Amino acid sequence: MFADLLKRLTQPATDRPLPDTDARLALAALLVRIARADEDYAAEEVHRIDRILMSRYALSPHEVIALRKEAEVLEGEAPDTVRFTRAIKDAVPYEERLAVIEALWQVALADGARDGAEDALVRMVSSMLGVTDQDSAMARQRMQSRG
Repeated sequence: MFADLLKRLTQPATDRPLPDTDARLALAALLVRIARADEDYAAEEVHRIDRILMSRYALSPHEVIALRKEAEVLEGEAPDTVRFTRAIKDAVPYEERLAVIEALWQVALADGARDGAEDALVRMVSSMLGVTDQDSAMARQRMQSRG
């Protein structure tokens, strides 16, 4: 299953976006990658990922845990972040990509500490998604003020 998804994520862009379930899994895996960037996959980050996915996709607690578990496996198997960002960039308009950056900042800030590895990864993902540095910085500020 994951090999098929990775193959779809790496194929050249087509006129058809990825199915919703693939884009959902790509986003979940990207959130997991951000949380793991500092090599401390903290409980606060896992909880934040679950809340983001539950809210964004109207999932039950059972469904969100299953999605996150799949995403954890996929994230471990995917050699780079480009695969996830390409799927998301192709599947969603700019405003929703900005919401993705906000979600990434929520996860990166969930443990209460800014980390250079997480910051660098969010900046790289922002660029890959075509989100401006200014919009990413404003998204970070909004997420920091939310607490």
